[in-house]
Formats: sequence, structure tokens, C-alpha cells
Amino acid sequence: MRVLFILDQVDYEPQGIMQLSSVLKAAGHEVALAVATLEDPVAVAQRFRPQILAYSVITGSQRYYLDLNRRIRDAVAAFSVFGGPHATFFPEMVAEPGVDGICIGEGEEAMLALCRNLQPDGTLARTDLPNWHFSIDGEIIRNQVGPYVDLATVPSPDYALIYDKDPVAGQSKIKHFIAGRGCPYGCTYCFNHALVAIYRGKGKHVRLRPASDVVDDVVAVRDRYPLEFVVFVDDTFILDREWLAEFAADYRLRVGLPFFCNVRANLVTEELVGVLRAAGCHSVSMGIESGNSEIRNNLLNRNLSQEQILQAARLIRAGGLRFTSTNMIGLPGTTIEHDLETLDLNIAARPDYAHVFIFQPYPRTKLGQYALDNDMLDGTFDDIGVRAWDATILRFPPEHKRALTNLQRLFALGVEWPALRPLLVRLLHLPGNPVYWLLNKLWKGYAIKQRVHPVPMSLADLLRTTWRFMRIKS
Repeated sequence: MRVLFILDQVDYEPQGIMQLSSVLKAAGHEVALAVATLEDPVAVAQRFRPQILAYSVITGSQRYYLDLNRRIRDAVAAFSVFGGPHATFFPEMVAEPGVDGICIGEGEEAMLALCRNLQPDGTLARTDLPNWHFSIDGEIIRNQVGPYVDLATVPSPDYALIYDKDPVAGQSKIKHFIAGRGCPYGCTYCFNHALVAIYRGKGKHVRLRPASDVVDDVVAVRDRYPLEFVVFVDDTFILDREWLAEFAADYRLRVGLPFFCNVRANLVTEELVGVLRAAGCHSVSMGIESGNSEIRNNLLNRNLSQEQILQAARLIRAGGLRFTSTNMIGLPGTTIEHDLETLDLNIAARPDYAHVFIFQPYPRTKLGQYALDNDMLDGTFDDIGVRAWDATILRFPPEHKRALTNLQRLFALGVEWPALRPLLVRLLHLPGNPVYWLLNKLWKGYAIKQRVHPVPMSLADLLRTTWRFMRIKS
């Protein structure tokens, strides 16, 4: 079976597509990738003649991929399937024109089953395939999900699929890896609780790949491609202390490169910071999200106290690690004064860079549903963009929306230089200014490059990174 995955662009390595590719290739199927920023996907499809067109979709990108799929389908006859977060949590898209199937949840076994059952004429030998919703001759067929994937049984992701296709990603000295799947926490703005509900009774939600397999992947990539800094993109890298200790010892021995990972304040201890530091960890990211305790714990269900956040920040700094924070502003029912509390908590925590996003009410999340149920949306879910900070679709007065946009662009500057806070507050209510955007981008670029992911760059590296920066939507 010939499967063509299609991306609009390579922002960061698409972990799901790389894993699906390796599984399919191991089963004897042909896999190709088309990247729209590098080539015409229609021309690629005409050359490759795929039997399956496959798209991984996040909310905000669905209209782009649906339109692109219709263009490709005008040129080639293929079975079109969609997966990823939007398809999983917005399964109604199976009824969109040109969509033959959507994959709910994890796709490894589902894609193999589809390849086994798709016949040469484009029809299915069976339609009762776990994880699939199909649209066949106007009839919608919905199947339940199968068990969670056993991560110990899947081959290493197909890194070459991306690195050999995209020269920017391939030559970057910073590369991204993932060690496991699942999160035990139920933050209301996240899809995690909805995924748990979909898979209830289907196995263990939080799973880690064997530590040695993760290290093997890093070694294999380092041996073939430029690599000087490793980024682990797991939601929370430090959930299993025994696994982490095994990983740390093996990584230090066989890799020895600096790395970045995500942590959670309630899990940070002096001992844990020491383990990370000894393994080679250079920097971490920690979610603060809101400086108001009631919003953070009752609205967002973070279950973190201000004292835990500040103590974790102190331990991280004392242990010699750099750290960034993640935050949200423009949450349902909140005010700019609440958002300034978030600024103040970040000032107290002193991150090396403070990321801040304007809240997006994603479909099927508890907080997204809360906003919908309480008539807080100024538009529909289709109005959510790919970028998580340019605008809000919540119903705020125009002056509030303007203040949110300005705060998002000035937030990190206020955290780094607290003396600017009075000026920042005054600037929030003035008309938007492209200078704010430029200052934010320049400071972010400097802080990430010099503090968080410090990698020496040649002129060629700088040009490649600048090109990626110009392409990335977020």
C-alpha cells in the first residue's frame, strides 16, 4: 500500500507522522511525505500515486487541510484520512466533503488495519475497524477505539522522513524527541481528560518507552545528522522517577548532550533537579498559567499553590538549570487585572523566558465547552487560528481584546525588567503597535538562543534558523 502524508510545513518534527511512517514501513508499505512549503503536494501525489492520503490536523488548521485534500483529490484517486487532535475531538469532520475516514486517538494499529483492508478499487473489505469513523456512500460508520498502543512494541520513529525532506530541520543542531504518551492530570484547557474518556477501560493511559530505546533514538539521530541540543517534548518528562533515573544514567553515558524537558511544579524536588542536572539537562519549562490561585485551581484545575510554583522555581535556579514558564491570558470570565496577577507571579518566579498565550477555547476541552455553554464565544470553533496568541474568539469588549494583544507582546519584557511594569500597564490600553510585536520577537529570540537552547551558530545555521522562524506560524 502506498501512503502519502501531507504537511503544510515543518515547524518542528511531527512525532506522530514519524511514528506512523516507521510502523507502516516495518509492515512493508511504501510511505512518502509532501511538504507544501517545499513543493506542490498535488504534483507529489501525481508522481507517487498514493492509495491513501493522510493528514494530521490540529484545531485551526482543519480548513487548510480540507481544502488541500479536495485539490489533491481532483488530481488523483485516493482514500483520504485525517487524524490528530482535531479529528479525535471533533469527529464531525468525517462528514466533510472529500473525507473518507478519520482516526480517533492513536493511529499505529489503526493505519495498519486500514492498509490491510483497503482494496485496489478503493473500497474497504471491512468497515468495523477500531479507531475509525468512515464516510461511505453518504453513510457514517463509527467504531470504538481499540486498546492503547504498547510503546515497547513500536519501532523507532522515522526521523529520515523529515530530516531528508526538509533541509532546515535536517541541518538544525536542535532536534526534538518524545519519550512517552499520556498525562495523569486533568487541566480543563487540555484535551487529556477527553482522551482519557475515549479510552476508558482500554489500558494504561500514561506510558513510557523503554529508557534505552529513547536513548537509542537520540544516538541514531546524532550519528546521522547534526545534533548539539536535545528537546524532549513530553508534556511532563519527570512523572516516573525510576524511569528517569535509568534514562539519566544511560543518556549521560551514551549521549552527553545538553537537553530540555517539561516539568511540573509539584513534582520538582532538590533531588530531582540533581538527577536532571547530572544527566545533562540544561533547561526546563514549567507551567504557571495563572497568577490567581482561584483561577489556576478552580477554573483551570491545575491544583498547584503559589508556594509550590515559587519553591519549584527556586530549586530549579539553585540547581543550576535554566527555565521557562508557560502562561495564559484572556481566560473565560477573567479581567486584565487577573492577567496582571499572572505577570506578577512570573516576576516573582524569575524565569529565563516567560511564554504567554491568549487562551483558545478548543472544542471538546472542558474549558472550551464551558465557554460555549455560557455563550462566551464571539464566533465558532472554526474561527480559532493556528497561532495561539494573535487574537481571542471569546466575547470581550474591543478595548479588552486590544489590551490582551498588547499584553501578550509585552509580557515577557515586563517579567525580565519589572521596573517597566507601570509603563507596560499604561501601554496596554493604547492602540496596537507593531513595535511591541518586534520587541517581543527580538527578546524571545535572544532569550531562547542564549539561555534556553544555547547552540553556537555559523552564518549558514543562522540563515536556516531565520528561514524557519519566518515560516513558523506560532
